[in-house]
Amino acid sequence: MISENDLETALDHIRSKAAGSTAGIFGPTSLTWRIDREAVIFLGAGRALLLQLAHPWVATAIAEHSRTLADPIGRFHRTFDVMFTMVFGSLDQALTASRKLHRRHATIVGRLPDAIGSFEANSRYCANEAAALRWVHATLVESAAMAHDLVFPPLSTDDRERYWAESRLFAAMFGLTPGDLPADWQSFRAYTEAMVRSDVLTVGTAAREVSGQILGGVGRPWLRPPKWYQALTARMLPKQLVAGFGLDCDEADDRAADRALTWIRRVYPRLPDRLRYVGPYQEAQARLQGRPQPGWMTRCLNKAWIGRSSIG
Repeated sequence: MISENDLETALDHIRSKAAGSTAGIFGPTSLTWRIDREAVIFLGAGRALLLQLAHPWVATAIAEHSRTLADPIGRFHRTFDVMFTMVFGSLDQALTASRKLHRRHATIVGRLPDAIGSFEANSRYCANEAAALRWVHATLVESAAMAHDLVFPPLSTDDRERYWAESRLFAAMFGLTPGDLPADWQSFRAYTEAMVRSDVLTVGTAAREVSGQILGGVGRPWLRPPKWYQALTARMLPKQLVAGFGLDCDEADDRAADRALTWIRRVYPRLPDRLRYVGPYQEAQARLQGRPQPGWMTRCLNKAWIGRSSIG
């Protein structure tokens, strides 16, 4: 388990590598900013969520400790608030968000009610355990890169290596050390492929219930993702997980996904930056220009993405 002292050691490493106190961990020249600023990266959010739920520890922790089902919008805002503050916040803001996340994870412990995959019944789970955090981190990094490549020219080999090097620094904000992580992009892909082939990822009852509530919009049909989005998510997932989650998309849904992608690829790159880029990125750019308070439009975008007007 990653202790508070382990986290502080990782944060010391981050300070030595950070772009600056105002620019934050990565800064405006980073690939992380270039990729994560795009609102279209949300195309990979469904994939990342389902891959995380396929880990029994994550699924059980969400089912037993999260308000996702009771407050899905709040969960969305809290998740993106933490992630965007880590990526686009000042150095102090990013480190504070990291500590808050660690403290929250420290309260998420329990035992699996049933045997599932490689885990025995009554085995203990902990959100601050390195292997579980490594998998959650991997789903975020890989899904963002896949979503980027759906709309833009694919990242080059050099860009992927650079993105992974930056992502290792992002992982340190979870308390993960360089030794916890693959050394390069090729090793990273080998790790994710091995996880998919292993019996660690297993879609159990908790995972199906949580995913069914979210994708089905149970009690909140207006929140249900459109079928084309579900079809696109299924297309990005390993086949056995598609079957495990019961994603029943047909040919009409696949055609709708193709039409949506065609439209997005044509229209999205032509949108003005104020509409394309997420609010926290625009707030970070304003901060770098000496404007500590975001403008009204950025505040509105922040409300949509993180549920409050400023990451500051």
